[in-house]
Amino acid sequence: MTHAIRDSSTMLRRNLLHARRYPSLTLNLLLTPIMLLLLFVYILGDTLSAGISGAPDRSKYIAYLVPGLLLMTIGSTVIGTAVSVSNDMTEGIIARFRTMAVFRGSVLVGHVVGSVLQSVASVVLVGAVGVAIGFRSTDATVLEWLAAFGLLALFALALTWIAVGMGLSSPNAEAASNNAMPLILLPLLSSAFVPVDAMPGWFQPVAEYQPFTPAIETLRGLLLGSGIGHNGWLAVAWCVGLAVLGYFWSTSKSNRDPK
Repeated sequence: MTHAIRDSSTMLRRNLLHARRYPSLTLNLLLTPIMLLLLFVYILGDTLSAGISGAPDRSKYIAYLVPGLLLMTIGSTVIGTAVSVSNDMTEGIIARFRTMAVFRGSVLVGHVVGSVLQSVASVVLVGAVGVAIGFRSTDATVLEWLAAFGLLALFALALTWIAVGMGLSSPNAEAASNNAMPLILLPLLSSAFVPVDAMPGWFQPVAEYQPFTPAIETLRGLLLGSGIGHNGWLAVAWCVGLAVLGYFWSTSKSNRDPK
């Protein structure tokens, strides 16, 4: 156990150093939710808020929009994890680690923990931009803030394991980036920007029961005091299910590769 913890810590430090020395990928992925936040608030905010509440009110739309953008930020950030894992596989560094006395699972642990930390940092940055343009959560208690933070961290963990599996299954970094694109596209098909009941009837079940919508509605309930209903347990179920699926997919793929 001591050996595994030491090697995993070394791999985590390695991934954080890579992120610090080559920040362009993380910054490029982080710009997507920030640009969407500014676009929807300042260009489309009055129109969309009028459609939702019946009267133009940009401040209300900011409150509605920010929780969805926080979860979209996680989806954007973990694409970098898929690319990083694919690079490790194709550039031969994993094969080199396997010739050394290194705990086999430490490489994956380093990627996962590093990605979750980067996702949390990205969420804080996007949240700060949201606060700067008018987002407020005055009614949330300390317990609700902690629950919201826990949900974001759990969601980041789940998507990270899925991204690791995508990276291991991709032949190169470009394919890994393309395979992970649904992690950005799914929030666009959720309740992040407009309510589900404003969508066409045939599409509402798709938007309502995909992973992002329950998590977004739960986050809105915690931060804004709106009803959570069944979205809370759906969000947790999606997170746990995706994390377990991603973990077994990643470890199975890693163990099948030749030593």
